[in-house]
Amino acid sequence: MSQHTHTEEGHEHGDHAGMSKGKIWKVAGILSLITAIEFIIALVLIPNGAMSQHVGNFVYIALTLLKAFYIVAYFMHLKFEKLGLQLSLTVTFIFIIYFIVLMLIEGGYLNLHMMSH
Repeated sequence: MSQHTHTEEGHEHGDHAGMSKGKIWKVAGILSLITAIEFIIALVLIPNGAMSQHVGNFVYIALTLLKAFYIVAYFMHLKFEKLGLQLSLTVTFIFIIYFIVLMLIEGGYLNLHMMSH
């Protein structure tokens, strides 16, 4: 049998030095603040008419994407990965969103025109 020894090669701890307990709490606080803003929009601003449903949806989606960025960047450690991996994942994500939007637009167009025939 071969013996497996753990080496420190490729696992430099200096790369993750930015993830201290303070940084984790700061990111958790930012995520909590964004969630609180989302709740205020959904439960106060839209029902009282201070914000239209259409604008509220766009703001809510933008805030949710911001939360997703913080989760992926800090808690999944993507912020500390190499630029090539970051770019490949970002480009893939953009294409997935692009194709979903295209399918929704096309589906709405087909639904509208199929109902009239």
